[in-house]
Amino acid sequence: MFESILKEIKPTKKEEEELNSKVAIFLRSLNDNLKEGKIVVGGSFAKGTWLRGQHDLDIFVQYPNEEKISDKLETAIKKTFRKYQRIHGSRDYFIIEFEKIIFEVIPVLKIKSSIEAKNITDISPLHVEWVNKNLSDKMKDDVRIAKQFSKANKFYGAETFIKGLHGYVLEILIYHYGSFLNMVKNVSKWRENMLINFGKNEFYSEQHFPLVLIDPVNPKRNATASLSEEKLNLFIKTCKDFNKNKSLKYFKEQKINEKKYNLIIEAEPLEGSRDVAGTKILKVHEYIEHKLKNEGYEIKNTEFEFKEKGKVYFNIKNKKLPKYKKHYGPPITMKEGLENFKKKYGKYKTEKGKAYVMLINKNNKLEEYIKKIIKDEEVKTRVKKIKILKM
Repeated sequence: MFESILKEIKPTKKEEEELNSKVAIFLRSLNDNLKEGKIVVGGSFAKGTWLRGQHDLDIFVQYPNEEKISDKLETAIKKTFRKYQRIHGSRDYFIIEFEKIIFEVIPVLKIKSSIEAKNITDISPLHVEWVNKNLSDKMKDDVRIAKQFSKANKFYGAETFIKGLHGYVLEILIYHYGSFLNMVKNVSKWRENMLINFGKNEFYSEQHFPLVLIDPVNPKRNATASLSEEKLNLFIKTCKDFNKNKSLKYFKEQKINEKKYNLIIEAEPLEGSRDVAGTKILKVHEYIEHKLKNEGYEIKNTEFEFKEKGKVYFNIKNKKLPKYKKHYGPPITMKEGLENFKKKYGKYKTEKGKAYVMLINKNNKLEEYIKKIIKDEEVKTRVKKIKILKM
């Protein structure tokens, strides 16, 4: 089974050679204009755990001290590439598209130990060293299988709009359990508030985490800090299901069936980091859902996905609401509040101890209301463009 999966997801020799060639040109070009700083390739490409067709690369430029390192790096990038984006964060980094590859170029401190880190990204090159030192080629292939398993079942990605597992977590788990099958077997038995440790490291945090997986490079850090309880439970359940029925279906990504939905909205993200852009579109999804429910529309099912663009899917039972709706006021025991309600709305009725009046429902037609919602500031400020694809 796993041989056939690897044939689908492992980069071919040709793909590897082509990518290596393009990366070498990129690095040579940047290095020619770099006055100080040492370039180190990072991420799954450097670890040998990347998947076929996944051509997003992390490039770290190590500096001896933290003084204006983002500005120093930008000077070199500006001389080398015509177009780039500077992404603002705890330490600014850069996104460059070169030969159809997205490079994230990140300035970091050159450190030998996680204790010396001033920013979380400083530790990333140490993660690459740890993986290459501790994982065999067979284990790296099992990481690829674990990634495909996680992607297909929608719990892969540490971005805020996903809150799932990321590559380094799967690399640690494969190392800890020895293989993909053994990982699945053990994850099926996980209980609440699991702690996975290496050695006798002490971990303390005031924050509650559904899972604590000690980072072997930085024992004070929980590698699964961004994992939500929902995605953890989905991971455990999927492992249990796979244990009962070891089928290839668990490795095949399912496209969302658009026929199941009667409202589909597409949003073009704002420029910037994928994490921030995706999170803003997720907020748009949540805002639209809240507005629809608040107005009385019954949502049978909803989904959200973000690739190059974001898509929001709704299956709404009632496309038209009654002409009048109940508007509730205060409990009838609150005399002052009740008097104010009466002044504003006049005669009222009571139901379950609360006052209410019947008001005209100005938003009783879904088609008109959704067009109004997507023009709201809460939507417009979070996306570049938004349009209704299906109504």
